[in-house]
Amino acid sequence: MKINSRSDLEFLERIQREVTAHQRDEEYDETYYASKLTDVWQRAEQTSAYGSLGAFSMRAFHDLPVTSKDQLKARPLDYLRIPAGGGLKYYQTTGTTGTPTPTPRTSQDMIANTVSVAEAWRPLLADGGHRALILLPSDIVPVADLMVGVCEFLGVPHVKAYPYTTGISDWDRIAGLWEVFRPTVLFVAPGVLLQFSQIMKKRGLLEQLREPVELLMLLGEVSTPELREMAGHWWNARAFDASYGSTESGTLAACCAQDRLHLLRGANHFEIADDSGVGPAEAGRTGRLVVTPLNNDARPLLRLDMGDEVSLSGDCPCGADAPVVTVHGRGSDGTAIKGSRVRTRDLEGVVYSNRDVMGYLIEIDEAGAWARLLLERDPSADRNAESGKAGLIQERTHERLGFRWDEVRFVNRLPVTTKSGGSQKSWKRSNFRVVDEVVPA
Repeated sequence: MKINSRSDLEFLERIQREVTAHQRDEEYDETYYASKLTDVWQRAEQTSAYGSLGAFSMRAFHDLPVTSKDQLKARPLDYLRIPAGGGLKYYQTTGTTGTPTPTPRTSQDMIANTVSVAEAWRPLLADGGHRALILLPSDIVPVADLMVGVCEFLGVPHVKAYPYTTGISDWDRIAGLWEVFRPTVLFVAPGVLLQFSQIMKKRGLLEQLREPVELLMLLGEVSTPELREMAGHWWNARAFDASYGSTESGTLAACCAQDRLHLLRGANHFEIADDSGVGPAEAGRTGRLVVTPLNNDARPLLRLDMGDEVSLSGDCPCGADAPVVTVHGRGSDGTAIKGSRVRTRDLEGVVYSNRDVMGYLIEIDEAGAWARLLLERDPSADRNAESGKAGLIQERTHERLGFRWDEVRFVNRLPVTTKSGGSQKSWKRSNFRVVDEVVPA
């Protein structure tokens, strides 16, 4: 994140004051939000999607229909106030839920998002003598650039090395730079971490590599508490569900030292939609998250319904007053397996509760009436115990998800597509395989 003008520096300092003030502000600051929403409203009027808004008032804002993600994805250029090639950087969404969405960003977009995330992570990353290894992609998608910006803002030495960049970074190159750089923080997608851990275990290097590592910051995919506990055990480090958001909206929540996601209230206006309508985002509420990013410049969005079912709580031990958000996923997400609708978070809570599973693949028939679970074994695990572990997974699946697998089988290796991270995969495409012929166990 480079600052090359006085106006950008002044903007950065203003955003920093705003986001830090709202980390410990218990009350809804109507004056603050009215001022910020007025600015968003005026920017939105410059788009064809919101071109006839009229005068701003809080009443007019609350009367405005929500914008669904499907509307945004169907007409992404209509929500831009600048040409697609008119921002300082051009990104696209990963396309895991459909066609990639063009997402240019101006310098103010990047400054605001970077500062809001960096200030949330400051207690974890600043003044700790950390060195960060960023195992995330930087082509087209913004996630690695955001991590670089956060590290630059907080003064954390860092290096990017995405292991799927052909001809540049691979596992050997990463293991080699580890010896010199000795990272204490890993920014990484859960699938990439699983793949990397498996390879280093097979090479007998994991114990050596994990020695300097203190923090695992998981991004880009769903990460369940069970997966984080397992990864933290392998690496003898603390693992965090680092953030929540989207390429279109920017970052909406970031983790604290207690591994809880707090809404970034200084940078966003939040609401909750449920059967009774849209209301304030307060602790104790459950429903779909509706967000108005307060600093989006290239693509101002008003009352974007993220489609994600969330629950909000308070009283986090970290001391921050911003509500804690638990993201349950879209109500429409999931895949039918033997009569049950199964979502990523639900299934991975079962799969990774064993601590020695490196990945999984579900095989189903066309009708979804037959299903087999393939588990990639930990190279160091006791194979004689696998039958008992398979039985436990069967019982947990039945108890939590309402069905039993036709077979649970451990294998040495699964396709790399199950591991390559949120930039290259969608759950339904990478962790499911439809088989034409069912072979009884």
